Amino acid sequence: MWPDRRLLELFGIEHPIVLAPMAGFATVELAAVVSNAGGLGSIGCGTMDPQLAADAMAQLRRLTSKPVNLNFFCHDPAKADAGRERAWHDRLSSYYRELGIDDATPRPRTDLAPFGGAMCEFVENAKPKVVSFHFGLPAAPLLARIKAVGCKVISSATTVEEARWLEDHGADAVIAQGYEAGGHRGMFLDRDQNRAVASQLGTFALVPQIADAVSVPVIAAGGIADGRGIAAARALGASGVQIGTAFLLCPEAATPPLHRDALRHARELGTAVTNVLSGRPARALVNRLIAEVGPLSDAVPDFPLPMGELAPLRAAAETKGSRDFTPLWAGQGAALNRELPAKALLQTLVNEAVERLKRTGDG
Repeated sequence: MWPDRRLLELFGIEHPIVLAPMAGFATVELAAVVSNAGGLGSIGCGTMDPQLAADAMAQLRRLTSKPVNLNFFCHDPAKADAGRERAWHDRLSSYYRELGIDDATPRPRTDLAPFGGAMCEFVENAKPKVVSFHFGLPAAPLLARIKAVGCKVISSATTVEEARWLEDHGADAVIAQGYEAGGHRGMFLDRDQNRAVASQLGTFALVPQIADAVSVPVIAAGGIADGRGIAAARALGASGVQIGTAFLLCPEAATPPLHRDALRHARELGTAVTNVLSGRPARALVNRLIAEVGPLSDAVPDFPLPMGELAPLRAAAETKGSRDFTPLWAGQGAALNRELPAKALLQTLVNEAVERLKRTGDG
């Protein structure tokens, strides 16, 4: 059914479809359903501490014995800059006044630790089949420990140069993250991300170039929401696909009601790559903040500090039924979403892709 079996054999799965980790949205239940249906279920551990990650893995193992993927962040830690953070608060102060929030209201300091020794120890004990990273790879000694216990390692590349770097530094497969993809861009080689993001390639220009540049399997990501996209990625040299946004309307996903409603209006809202939500370029449905302050700003504090600054605004707006300040992560294929249970959606994707491949003589 799948002529290129490299990814299937590497991960021990039936269908070359990886659930994007989508931290906070890809629940244990969603990951388990995808794995049990023959894909690779994933959970995003980048926002967890080791104990929370261990609890999630224990729950996942109770629901599936199939291969799973745990995802982590490898970003540079945020550098505190009181002046920059105050200036950003001042930039948003008119919204605080509009929503009746006292300017002195404490804002939670949102910070995320990159993958480190404690989390590596958890991975060594958990031994998931696949460990994926965003924003590069961890330090060589940590990566060696992960591979020593038999985990396969993958990471996202937004350029050919990043793909080559990942292969050279030990990745077993590379996710070619096209510009259409929802959520955070996996950029890690170019430090001037606001400048670099303007020249990033779309999925179907990026995939064949990465496939030509590396010898490891390539996983296409970005704008793929149905069997047509899967078949097209396969034709361009991808061994599999990673899909996230298409699963956000599944009942098993932890997508809040305001976000679900926005996804149902994705065609009208449109998406943009913005850094004003988190401090790093990421694709989301356009809301008021993106339209009025972004989409990109050089004044934003380091990732993920802006998320703490937004927290009071988001909470106040959401109580009024407004998504003006809510991060509505979504890729450019959001308008193609279908509201199906995850198992039914995965099987639909497989059936559509196989039918397309048969028509082209590639299945």
